[in-house]
Amino acid sequence: MEGMASTNDHPGEQAAQDPVKLIAIRDAPLSVDEVFRAVGDDAAGGTALFVGTVRNHDDGTDVDELGYSCHPSAEDEMRRIAGKIVAEYPVRALAAVHRVGDLEVGDLAVVVGVSCAHRGEAFEACRKLIDDLKHEVPIWKHQRFSDGTEEWVGA
Repeated sequence: MEGMASTNDHPGEQAAQDPVKLIAIRDAPLSVDEVFRAVGDDAAGGTALFVGTVRNHDDGTDVDELGYSCHPSAEDEMRRIAGKIVAEYPVRALAAVHRVGDLEVGDLAVVVGVSCAHRGEAFEACRKLIDDLKHEVPIWKHQRFSDGTEEWVGA
């Protein structure tokens, strides 16, 4: 009918479907491309990605390798946080994957992505997502240093 708008007439409005597209904890290598594809949305003008990698040092001590482990509730906690982010920000699509198991320097440990209509919103939502995941999800890092010492982080 003339004058009546369909949902397709306003591509900037939040989609009716769930914007949380991918939440996972994996023991296999992560893919930036997978997360980027998951948050693709034709109505998004901004997509922000964060990639956390294993670095070769911590507080001045050389890191040889590390392992991540998690509580069985970790993926549910990731979903809870994702839901909080989409409630607080105008998110078109969101994805987050975290690696567990033994990793080497340079490996991807976490990849998160958020798409929104505008870049500022995407940056803010992505930063809040990774910060909340780091602080609230029960994932622990066991670092092994070159000097033979080791340390648990987040446990």
